Amino acid sequence: MSKRILIVDDAAFMRMMIKDILTKNGFEVVGEAADGAQAVEKYNELNPDLVTMDITMPEMDGIAALKAIKSTNPNATVIMCSAMGQQAMVIDAIQAGAKDFIVKPFQADRVIEAIQKALG
Repeated sequence: MSKRILIVDDAAFMRMMIKDILTKNGFEVVGEAADGAQAVEKYNELNPDLVTMDITMPEMDGIAALKAIKSTNPNATVIMCSAMGQQAMVIDAIQAGAKDFIVKPFQADRVIEAIQKALG
Protein backbone atom coordinates (compact mmCIF):
# COMPACT_ATOMS: atom_id res chain seq x y z
CA MET A 1 0.00 0.00 0.00
CA SER A 2 1.32 3.43 -0.87
CA LYS A 3 2.10 5.82 1.95
CA ARG A 4 -0.15 8.88 2.25
CA ILE A 5 1.68 12.21 2.42
CA LEU A 6 0.66 15.78 3.23
CA ILE A 7 2.84 18.50 1.68
CA VAL A 8 3.12 21.84 3.47
CA ASP A 9 4.89 24.81 1.87
CA ASP A 10 3.83 28.40 1.26
CA ALA A 11 5.26 28.28 -2.27
CA ALA A 12 3.00 26.45 -4.73
CA PHE A 13 5.93 25.59 -7.04
CA MET A 14 7.76 23.91 -4.12
CA ARG A 15 4.67 21.81 -3.36
CA MET A 16 4.51 20.86 -7.05
CA MET A 17 8.17 19.89 -7.03
CA ILE A 18 7.83 17.63 -3.98
CA LYS A 19 4.55 16.19 -5.27
CA ASP A 20 6.24 15.31 -8.55
CA ILE A 21 9.14 13.55 -6.78
CA LEU A 22 6.77 11.64 -4.48
CA THR A 23 4.25 10.49 -7.07
CA LYS A 24 7.02 9.30 -9.41
CA ASN A 25 8.28 7.17 -6.52
CA GLY A 26 4.95 5.56 -5.68
CA PHE A 27 3.78 7.76 -2.82
CA GLU A 28 0.25 9.16 -2.64
CA VAL A 29 -0.06 12.88 -1.97
CA VAL A 30 -3.35 13.19 -0.07
CA GLY A 31 -3.25 16.91 0.57
CA GLU A 32 -1.39 20.20 0.44
CA ALA A 33 -1.31 23.19 2.75
CA ALA A 34 0.18 26.66 2.30
CA ASP A 35 0.75 27.54 5.96
CA GLY A 36 1.05 26.01 9.40
CA ALA A 37 -2.56 26.63 10.43
CA GLN A 38 -3.81 24.85 7.28
CA ALA A 39 -1.27 22.08 7.92
CA VAL A 40 -2.70 21.30 11.37
CA GLU A 41 -6.26 21.37 10.01
CA LYS A 42 -5.41 19.11 7.05
CA TYR A 43 -3.39 16.75 9.25
CA ASN A 44 -6.36 16.21 11.56
CA GLU A 45 -8.70 15.79 8.60
CA LEU A 46 -6.53 13.47 6.46
CA ASN A 47 -4.40 11.61 9.03
CA PRO A 48 -1.49 11.14 6.59
CA ASP A 49 1.40 8.71 7.15
CA LEU A 50 3.91 11.54 6.77
CA VAL A 51 4.08 15.32 6.47
CA THR A 52 6.74 17.34 4.65
CA MET A 53 6.71 20.73 6.39
CA ASP A 54 8.36 23.97 5.36
CA ILE A 55 9.87 25.88 8.30
CA THR A 56 9.25 29.47 7.16
CA MET A 57 5.59 30.21 6.41
CA PRO A 58 2.98 32.92 7.06
CA GLU A 59 0.25 32.60 9.73
CA MET A 60 1.96 29.81 11.69
CA ASP A 61 5.50 28.64 11.00
CA GLY A 62 6.47 25.02 10.49
CA ILE A 63 7.86 24.53 13.99
CA ALA A 64 4.65 25.81 15.64
CA ALA A 65 2.62 23.58 13.29
CA LEU A 66 4.87 20.60 14.09
CA LYS A 67 4.30 21.14 17.83
CA ALA A 68 0.54 21.45 17.30
CA ILE A 69 0.42 18.22 15.25
CA LYS A 70 2.61 16.38 17.79
CA SER A 71 0.34 17.54 20.62
CA THR A 72 -2.64 15.82 18.97
CA ASN A 73 -0.66 12.84 17.68
CA PRO A 74 2.69 12.18 19.38
CA ASN A 75 3.44 9.49 16.75
CA ALA A 76 3.06 11.87 13.79
CA THR A 77 5.90 11.56 11.25
CA VAL A 78 7.07 14.97 10.06
CA ILE A 79 10.06 15.87 7.87
CA MET A 80 11.05 19.53 7.86
CA CYS A 81 12.08 21.39 4.71
CA SER A 82 14.45 24.30 5.06
CA ALA A 83 16.54 26.64 3.01
CA MET A 84 20.30 26.73 3.53
CA GLY A 85 21.32 28.74 6.57
CA GLN A 86 18.39 27.73 8.78
CA GLN A 87 20.42 25.32 10.93
CA ALA A 88 19.23 26.79 14.23
CA MET A 89 15.60 26.32 13.20
CA VAL A 90 16.32 22.79 11.99
CA ILE A 91 17.69 21.94 15.45
CA ASP A 92 14.53 23.42 17.04
CA ALA A 93 12.43 21.30 14.69
CA ILE A 94 14.29 18.09 15.53
CA GLN A 95 13.93 18.85 19.24
CA ALA A 96 10.21 19.43 18.68
CA GLY A 97 9.90 15.96 17.17
CA ALA A 98 10.68 16.18 13.46
CA LYS A 99 12.11 12.92 12.12
CA ASP A 100 14.47 14.50 9.58
CA PHE A 101 14.96 17.53 7.39
CA ILE A 102 15.55 18.14 3.71
CA VAL A 103 17.35 21.20 2.39
CA LYS A 104 16.09 23.26 -0.55
CA PRO A 105 16.63 23.11 -3.46
CA PHE A 106 15.40 19.53 -3.27
CA GLN A 107 17.30 16.60 -4.67
CA ALA A 108 14.91 13.78 -5.49
CA ASP A 109 17.09 10.98 -4.09
CA ARG A 110 17.57 12.84 -0.78
CA VAL A 111 13.82 13.47 -0.46
CA ILE A 112 13.00 9.78 -1.06
CA GLU A 113 15.79 8.62 1.26
CA ALA A 114 14.55 10.87 4.09
CA ILE A 115 10.95 9.73 3.63
CA GLN A 116 11.81 6.02 3.48
CA LYS A 117 14.00 6.38 6.57
CA ALA A 118 11.30 8.29 8.48
CA LEU A 119 8.64 5.74 7.59
CA GLY A 120 10.95 2.91 8.65
